[in-house]
Amino acid sequence: MKFTVSSYALSKQLIALNGVIINNPVIPILENFLFEIDQGRLKITASDLQTSIITELPIETQDQVKIAIPARIVLDTLRNLPEQPITFHIHENAYSIEIHSDNGRYTLAGENATDFPQIAAVKNHTAMNISAAILKKAIQQAIIATSNDELRPAMNGIYVNFNEKGAVFVATDGHRLVRYTRADVNTVVQHPAIIPRKTLTLLNGLLPNDKQEVKVAFDTSSVHFQLGSINMISKLIDETYPDYENVIPQHNSHQLTISRSRLLASLKRVTIYANRTTHQVRLALTNNRLQILAEDLDFSNKADEHLDCEYEGNTLEIGFNARLLTEMLNSLAAEVVVVHFGEPNRAAIITPQEKEAKEDILLLIMPVILT
Repeated sequence: MKFTVSSYALSKQLIALNGVIINNPVIPILENFLFEIDQGRLKITASDLQTSIITELPIETQDQVKIAIPARIVLDTLRNLPEQPITFHIHENAYSIEIHSDNGRYTLAGENATDFPQIAAVKNHTAMNISAAILKKAIQQAIIATSNDELRPAMNGIYVNFNEKGAVFVATDGHRLVRYTRADVNTVVQHPAIIPRKTLTLLNGLLPNDKQEVKVAFDTSSVHFQLGSINMISKLIDETYPDYENVIPQHNSHQLTISRSRLLASLKRVTIYANRTTHQVRLALTNNRLQILAEDLDFSNKADEHLDCEYEGNTLEIGFNARLLTEMLNSLAAEVVVVHFGEPNRAAIITPQEKEAKEDILLLIMPVILT
């Protein structure tokens, strides 16, 4: 059988799916896209067993066929073709594919589609709609604090909880924590879940920055996102999330208000002189003055900067990992940030001075022991 499709349209869909494919998967066929053709529609699936992305687009054929096509070869071919109609000739019995363009023909070997794992549907689910822009911002805000520690799988994703009061997104790696809350997203049924970091990284790349609605459905073990013709299904992390609320200090009495961009610029300069292993910087606060210091005794390097600020509280010296602190400040868009400090061994809280209506952003970072 054969079908004709726009090279650009097909390439765009395959690029959206390609991120889910891994090198050397447990099941070799997962290095392929699954093409399913039926009644003028091409359904394409990519999967790594944990996360699957499915998309559809119209094509010129009324035939019916299924075949697995090598992802890297077909995508690299399409990326290097100019926009034009291309024709796929699929020889189902031989599992081979020919791609015909305006001035070329490319032949590649496929595989039997029956070997491709079945993608389980989300059953008995709780469903809700959320703006793509809100979901995208929530992912971008929280994902920086997810962990890579395989011994603590619950922290390898973002904890989400939709309920009648709104939606909360939480991530932590044990050194920092992000809690992003929206009061304009709600559902009558409460559904907490931990969504893997890879799933949300891929979803972030697919989401437009507009008010287009995304349908989200959960069951006890998986989550389903639907955005236009794209569907993503992922297994949830089956773990208990840490009691993050107990980690957030409630009475940090020292308060620093400062320009985020000026603080970031100073940190980037001073960090050049910090120890390359600890990335430690020292913040000294007193009388509306912030001093930022870094030192690397191994190489006799030292940096010291002063910034004007608004500071309410007693004289304080506290240390942080500059790399983590910089990443957290970079994740905010506000021009001015407020940092709430407690004792030198107590977590600091960062919040933007200005934020959107019905949103709340809290960033927590643990201090380091000053040396």
